[in-house]
This record gives sequence, C-alpha cells and structure tokens, in this order.
Amino acid sequence: MAWPIAEVARMSGVTARTLRHYDEIGLLPPAWIGSNGHRYYEERQLLQLQQVLVLRALGVGLAEIARIIGDQVDELESLRGHHRRLIAERDRLDALATTVSRTIADLERSRKDGTPMTSINRPENLFEGIQPADVDASLRDFPEHAEATRHATAAMTPAEIEAGQRERTARMVHLAELMAAGHPADAEPTQRMIDEEYQLLSGLRTVPVTEYLAIARSCTENEQWSAAYEAIAPGLAAYQRAAMEAYAAARLS
Repeated sequence: MAWPIAEVARMSGVTARTLRHYDEIGLLPPAWIGSNGHRYYEERQLLQLQQVLVLRALGVGLAEIARIIGDQVDELESLRGHHRRLIAERDRLDALATTVSRTIADLERSRKDGTPMTSINRPENLFEGIQPADVDASLRDFPEHAEATRHATAAMTPAEIEAGQRERTARMVHLAELMAAGHPADAEPTQRMIDEEYQLLSGLRTVPVTEYLAIARSCTENEQWSAAYEAIAPGLAAYQRAAMEAYAAARLS
C-alpha cells in the first residue's frame, strides 16, 4: 500500500514542503514518483519518517539523523534504541518538571513573606534535568562564542567549572528575584546585573551588537536556553531577553 505525499503530511503533521526537502537532501526519498509527479510513500518510508521525527524531537540535527539512519541495518534494533532515548528524555523532563515546581513554590513563598529564596543555597537543584550536553548544543548558533568558552574552560579544574556554574545560576536566580519583585526589565537594578553579565561576556571576546541581540533573542527562541531560564521561574526567559535588549538600546547603540 502506498500513500501520496498529501496524505503522509496529514498523518504525520509534517508539511509537504518539509517532506520534499527531506527527499531533496536524501534523507527520506519516496518509494516512487507517479506519472503526475506526486511522491508516494510505502510502509518502509513511514517507519523511516517516524525515526526522523523521533530524533528531531530529541534535538538531533538533520545531518546527524542521516548518518544514524545510514548506519542502521536492523529496523527493530533501531526502534529499540529510539525507545531507550525516549525513556531517558521522559525521565529528564520529569526531573525538570520537579525542578520547576520546586522553584515556583520557593518564589511564591519568597514573594509572600519577603524571605530569601532557599534554593539559592543549593543552586545545583535548579538545574536538575538540564544536562551539560544541552548547554553545549545551545551554543551551536554562536560558534565563535562556543570556541571562546571552550578555550576559557580548557585549563579549568572540574571544581572551578562547577563554581562558575554556581555563580551563573546564582545570577539567574537573582534576576528571577528582581522580576518577582516587580522591577521592569529596563530598571536600574536589573540593568546593573545585565551590565555585569555583559562585562563577563566581553571578557571572553568582543561581541558585536548584532550578535549580542541575537543572543538575547535566543533566550526565548533557543529551546535549551529557554528551558534553563523557565526551570528557575516562568517568564524569566522573556525577562532576560527584554533586559538585554534594553541594555543594548541604552548602552551599545
């Protein structure tokens, strides 16, 4: 049995344009092309499309997906591998959901009675469910910054790297406290924190204004970055972006 591209698009939720792109790059050729020029897919192609969509959901790029599929010889073993990845991703998301829930409760209590957030004493708790690989992957859109970061951390000990992560987490938590306190993104206390971050960023390499604004947009548009901010407090990703954009408009223009 074969299905035309329009039917495959309807069943999978993938647009016909994307399916044609997958064909053009050799990732998912159709079983055959009819005399009318339409692409038709059979069961084998649908199974392969499932693999592509699973791997995309796990954050794997198209080039890597092509390599993975090209190396496969047994479809059943491949599906088992995908299943293991999905179980691991489910467990990671469960841990992340627990982290978010705990942080929400901590922020609500802090806002209600005015006491400091207790999670600041153990900032590593805020990042349960967020893996180092997620952070590395999030820098792929900024290769020069990624290279500068790798160069800066190459000579650091694991303890120094962990201390740096704790400092970054503490800054993010403090930003969440400013947001919870009602400070606008362009308010002086918030902008003072953003300036500290900008100075640290500039310490790695000179960052053009256009790239700085792209980094700001990534706070909400990059899934890994957004997840890290939202793990601390809902709305923090948008708050960080707005604060960075306000900083660029006031000080970098």
